[in-house]
Amino acid sequence: MPIIDQSTADQLKAYLANLRRPIRLVATLDDSAKSAEMKELVETIAPMSDLVEADFNGTSKRVPSFLISADDGKSEVEFAGLPLGHEFSSLILGLLHVGGHPPKEEEELLDSVASLKGEYHFETFFSLSCQNCPDVIQALNIMAARNPNVSHVAIDGALFQDEVEERKVMAVPTVFLNGEPFGSGRMNLAEIMAKVDTGSAEKAASKLSAKDPYDVLVVGGGPAGAAAAIYTARKGIRTAIIAEQFGGQLMDTMGIENFISVPYTEGPKLTAELQRHVNEYDLEVFSQQRVADLARPASDGDLFSLTTESGGSLKAKSVILATGARWKTIGVPGEAEYRNKGVAYCPHCDGPLYKGKRVAVIGGGNSGVEAAIDLAGIVSHVTLIEFDSAMRADAVLQKKLQSLPNVTAIVSAQTTEISGDGEKVTGLRYKDRNSGEEHDVALEGAFVQIGLMPNSEWLGDVVKRSPYGEIEIDHRCETSVPGIFAAGDVTTVPYKQIVISMGEGSKAALSAFDYLIRADG
Repeated sequence: MPIIDQSTADQLKAYLANLRRPIRLVATLDDSAKSAEMKELVETIAPMSDLVEADFNGTSKRVPSFLISADDGKSEVEFAGLPLGHEFSSLILGLLHVGGHPPKEEEELLDSVASLKGEYHFETFFSLSCQNCPDVIQALNIMAARNPNVSHVAIDGALFQDEVEERKVMAVPTVFLNGEPFGSGRMNLAEIMAKVDTGSAEKAASKLSAKDPYDVLVVGGGPAGAAAAIYTARKGIRTAIIAEQFGGQLMDTMGIENFISVPYTEGPKLTAELQRHVNEYDLEVFSQQRVADLARPASDGDLFSLTTESGGSLKAKSVILATGARWKTIGVPGEAEYRNKGVAYCPHCDGPLYKGKRVAVIGGGNSGVEAAIDLAGIVSHVTLIEFDSAMRADAVLQKKLQSLPNVTAIVSAQTTEISGDGEKVTGLRYKDRNSGEEHDVALEGAFVQIGLMPNSEWLGDVVKRSPYGEIEIDHRCETSVPGIFAAGDVTTVPYKQIVISMGEGSKAALSAFDYLIRADG
């Protein structure tokens, strides 16, 4: 069976027609099976374009690996491992960007990348099942392609387990800069540049503050925020989205099988479709902006004022809050200390790093049981800890879980501590809620899967919120403050689903439009 199927090969060949300069694929191989696969991949790609040359005399310290190098030697990226699965798009874009095809990023941001001084050697540990890794790898590859002072190697953690252990990598993506920890989790080009170029945040804040007031300002770029912005833009009113990252929680969602009319998709793919749809309209999107404050108008005729953590500000006649939710934490000793050092929240992303190890899943709802089922195929043993007296997952999931020989489910169990040796997780303690007896479980990882909490703390008492922090809304998505609307997982609307969030975002937009035409009248 070929390393990539014919349809994929045809698409790749079409992409390579966009190359603007010669590139070389320099592979470092041995006699292993993975090296044979990499050799096949390189030999498959090279004949697709006269501008691609294959070289099997590489001298990289990681085997197998291959460089994508420009003919002038001033632009190169490296893959230590096979960039397939979620990383195949990173391979395609790496080929194109080293080959001179311009990235789809703002020119001002790309100019900032090109003007970076100093030496920047980035290393990213990824897993092929991680949905967040491609964003980071592609951003760093752009930097390496645009600036000869920047280099980047993407390392498959499952393939280089010894290095993962040595460098204490417990989550993906994890990035090192010049040998020192730089960051972990999802990051895009603007966020990375904000960390290495200290002046970029001030520039972004100044750019925001210079904007004229908007009719509608949508806070949040997930399904609810995107739907709201599309609906208001279609009404012809001046609209902007401001978000920490477009897509929100959707970017952490693996398989989606209940989005009506689409039998199956994945979070990042649906996010890209939302982004394309939003880009069809005359509206502005400000990403990489964390909102810090929302001020109500001081008097009639004044505007709402929104301030970001970077110091920028925007004004608007109305606001739609769609800031979504995030993973809940259990709040026990050791959880914060060992986050990304054995405490994880995404089994799809980080599961491969725990191959052959013992892990726990905390939570017996659908997400917890699904995580335990997925991890059981990778790790040596899974201990599922459920606080309630019975698991709450769907019966079909529980039946599957019970059929797995390397899973132990414990109910009526309260997690009280996650322990470690100062560098990584070594165990978990729970209390039997019936007897009060405490038990210790030796393990290397703990995946927390106990649901979501709304991203609403920053609002304070600006609008009325429930005891759980959700923004209280009525059937029109109106909040306690006229002119402020809310939609999606951050609100009191039950059933946190993508399709519901989109509907609520659309409803909030229509309500905002109605508010504006009546206010103007």
